[in-house]
Amino acid sequence: MAGNTGQGQGGKAGGKSGNQKGGKGGANGRPNIIIRKEEVVEGGHHGGAWKVAYADFVTAMMAFFLLMWLINATTEAQRIGLADYFSQANVLNRGASGEGKPFGGHTPFDKGALASDRGAVRVMPGPSPVPAEAARLPESQTLPHPAKPATPPLPSPPLLPPAAAGSAPKPLAPAGPSLEGSSPKALLAAAAALETHQFDQAAHQVRAAIQADPLLAALGKQIAVDETPQGLRIQIMDAHGQPMFALGSAAPNQATQILLRKIAPILIKLNHNISISGYTDAAPYASAGRSNWDLSVERANATRQLLLDAGLAEARISEVTGYADRHLLLPTTPLAAGNRRVAIMVLRDPTGAVPAP
Repeated sequence: MAGNTGQGQGGKAGGKSGNQKGGKGGANGRPNIIIRKEEVVEGGHHGGAWKVAYADFVTAMMAFFLLMWLINATTEAQRIGLADYFSQANVLNRGASGEGKPFGGHTPFDKGALASDRGAVRVMPGPSPVPAEAARLPESQTLPHPAKPATPPLPSPPLLPPAAAGSAPKPLAPAGPSLEGSSPKALLAAAAALETHQFDQAAHQVRAAIQADPLLAALGKQIAVDETPQGLRIQIMDAHGQPMFALGSAAPNQATQILLRKIAPILIKLNHNISISGYTDAAPYASAGRSNWDLSVERANATRQLLLDAGLAEARISEVTGYADRHLLLPTTPLAAGNRRVAIMVLRDPTGAVPAP
């Protein structure tokens, strides 16, 4: 009995041990080793290119709003001064190219205006009036009448001439009374009156342009506009403590450049020849080898170059002269600042013919 019991217990123990080994081991009795690997998948490296693009965008927006603020906070004269400061242009040594110039290749004329390059244009009699018979419509253009109208036909209105009907443009005729059949003396008088009227209008436009600019309005006493027997004269003069050119130099300051840009379109519309002359005071030139003759010519030539840059045709310039201190504006005070000046003369036509505006 005891033996059976021991055998039974031993069998149970052996079976239990065998079951444990069978659960943890393989067929060869070795334990199974299970290795679990967890793979962590991370996002790829995006780089910093977007940061550079975003920084460029923010910088551009900041520059844009700064530019908008500067445009709103500054006047036109201040903006022109800033542009002149950074351009570092030498008005005496400029080429013929249109790059970087004030009008940038655009015409300074008003929209619809036509510039004439033919020089002087004489007053000629206008075309003879068209006869009434020639102004009628040809028979091929008349409307056919009905064969048998039910009611008596109404009287048809008279035919209009082609000019009134809109079929042909009207010929351009000069304003004012017709000069057809007038004597040469009357024609010259009419041309002189028209020229004087054009000069009066130009002088008024120059004064209005000066008053419209705050910087030029403060220098009103240094800009003189008058008419002489030679033509319309515009003088740019120095004042005490307020020179229009650098001392002893031909470099114009900001106010002079703005003034010449303002009056250049007015001079272009006149279409008369122009002479430019420079003057100095009686003070001797400090540098050896140079004199007031050189300075007066250089300032007149600098004025010519600025007018050309503003759109004035070079063929319109008839002469550029320097008089040094030989024609003082204030002879009783030869050292006065007003003697230092540049005169722009719009010359009258000596033949009596008025150039077409």
